[in-house]
Amino acid sequence: MTDVTRILNAIEQGDENATNELLPLVYEELRLLAAQKLSHEQSGQTLQATALVHEAYIRLLGGEGQTWDNHRHFFAAAAEAMRRILIESARRKKNLKRGGAHQRVNLEEVDIPTNVSCDTLIALNEALDIIEKENREIAELVKLRYFVGLTVEQAAETLEINRRTAYRYWAYARARLHQELGNE
Repeated sequence: MTDVTRILNAIEQGDENATNELLPLVYEELRLLAAQKLSHEQSGQTLQATALVHEAYIRLLGGEGQTWDNHRHFFAAAAEAMRRILIESARRKKNLKRGGAHQRVNLEEVDIPTNVSCDTLIALNEALDIIEKENREIAELVKLRYFVGLTVEQAAETLEINRRTAYRYWAYARARLHQELGNE
């Protein structure tokens, strides 16, 4: 049992001190991943890695009834929280603008999109929701790759699947996202 899993179990049992132990263990890793992701955002991005990690952490530990089985479950929840924060930020920015057409992104040419517009991020989120209805594990892989910035190998380890399966899922997800984003 990892330290993170042990602390998550203690949090579930109601140990308030365990929450204080968790942050130092996961903070730096989450911050580095958030910084990596945000470095690919458009210039003028107002959300910073520290703020993204803090907001995600507050959402993860602030709600009642939050329990995690292990570190994999916790980091998947962190990826989902970061995803939602980035989507909410993109929607806020889009609402401030006067609109505009969606931009197409050719996902065959890039592994992880860079300099993504708010419209594209929202379209990506909608496509990801469709994929999630079809196969939750593939959607989790995309979230870990895109929103957290993990490599395929790191995502495979986090999801506890073998690397070949992860590469197969990633190839499928790219094709499916291309299909969904190309239909706009």
